[in-house]
Amino acid sequence: MASRGTKYSDQTRERAVRLLRERVEGDERTDRQRMNSVAEKMGMTTETLRRWLRQAEVDAGEREGLPSAVEMAQVLRQRNAELEATVEILKAATSFFARECDPPPPSSVSSSTSTETGSESHRSAQR
Repeated sequence: MASRGTKYSDQTRERAVRLLRERVEGDERTDRQRMNSVAEKMGMTTETLRRWLRQAEVDAGEREGLPSAVEMAQVLRQRNAELEATVEILKAATSFFARECDPPPPSSVSSSTSTETGSESHRSAQR
């Protein structure tokens, strides 16, 4: 058995999972027996191989669960791009509506806008 924490290459993982999934005609072994055999031949624990198989099934959409880190990163990058685009749209909309709701005071009057009472703002003067 391999020691705990041993790192395996992606090619090793793919090969092990492929060997597990291949069904040879006439092979009457159970899935567990095949898993034990492949794990022994490849120098890893059966549990490691079982987890790789389950993750491969999730990544292929054959089983429910969280996708692998690579696929998750792609999904998160796409979602991030969508959110950034949404933020830009909302910024533009906010700017547009701010201009519509708060027009600048007319510049043709004088530099200081005054009303009859002299204490109201340009907004209350328009009412």
